[in-house]
Amino acid sequence: MNKTALTVLLLVGILFSHSIYAKDTSNLQIYKADNPLIRYMGRIDFSNPQKPKITGAGSYFQLKFRGSNCTVLIRNQNLYHYHNYISVVIDETYLGRIRIDSLQTRYQLASNLKDTVHTLLVCKATEAQIGYIEFSGVECEEILPLNLSCDKKIEFVGNSITCGMGLELSAIPCDSGAWYDQHDAYLAFGPIIARKLDADWLLSSVSGIGIERNWNSSGPTLPQVYFNLYLNTDSSLTWKSENYQPDLISVCLGTNDFSDGDGSYQRGKLDSTAFVSKYIRFIKEIRLHHPSAQICCLTSPTVFGEKGVRLNNYISSVITHFKTVEEDNRIHMYSFKQPYIKGCSGHPDKMEHQLMAAELLPFFKQVMNW
Repeated sequence: MNKTALTVLLLVGILFSHSIYAKDTSNLQIYKADNPLIRYMGRIDFSNPQKPKITGAGSYFQLKFRGSNCTVLIRNQNLYHYHNYISVVIDETYLGRIRIDSLQTRYQLASNLKDTVHTLLVCKATEAQIGYIEFSGVECEEILPLNLSCDKKIEFVGNSITCGMGLELSAIPCDSGAWYDQHDAYLAFGPIIARKLDADWLLSSVSGIGIERNWNSSGPTLPQVYFNLYLNTDSSLTWKSENYQPDLISVCLGTNDFSDGDGSYQRGKLDSTAFVSKYIRFIKEIRLHHPSAQICCLTSPTVFGEKGVRLNNYISSVITHFKTVEEDNRIHMYSFKQPYIKGCSGHPDKMEHQLMAAELLPFFKQVMNW
């Protein structure tokens, strides 16, 4: 049995028992989360550097370790009694998700690997409104410098589609479990594109959210929470956007503005003027913080027909404004060629996220000259 197959079997065991530990741990030691050899990316609260709170969907940490075993020390916030998921990648091989519950703090990610040097990436698969996961360290034989040469950065701004909601159907079918049990941000179109471009990624996304109104409420909308670290109305901790200067910013919003909602509040006809003006204001705010970035405004991969035509027209108006009024030629638009709706509740599924990434990749390469 090869190394990857063995590790996959071990991970499956963790998913069911969470109790597999190496027999000989005498050579293992705990490296705290503030160790400079651990690399972080994403919306993460470093108020306590020894216990950073990994918040946003797709936020991740990386490290290189020597040895055959690796355990991470993670605590779930247990917000509203929600559980979280992390996606695990060892030696650039995606091994799946692990459920993070409130009663457990140790999760063994590798056991009985070849006793050599390995890389580990742990990505928060679930989004900010599910609650943070607190990371306090890693237990292994030794951690080593990563020596990464990644110098490209992309930010993906959006809603549940960008979060990777409803894409992972293999473990828990749609309409089963919690509403977020099919989340996997690591397999969403944004991180897929970033990996193909050898770039870091940041997801600034919230399920059900819009520009002018949300799926089941009038707000707060994404422009109202974007600059808050936790992507909610708590402005006491702001997102320090200067610490992450993306070369490319992808904005995929409008799905929830155009949705029919869930019937929990009265939705009238979408106000085109309000939508366009708020979209323009949001892009201007992003531009203020990222003066040199290329910004790509996408239509929705799930909104077509008459609504799709209107959304396309609204975003076209935004682009026209920036080119003619702001004289900003670094604002671009992309219209999806087909719908992607085979996942839960009309979201793209795992394969469709790959297709979306393949569709967008040439456009991003052209914009960036990458």
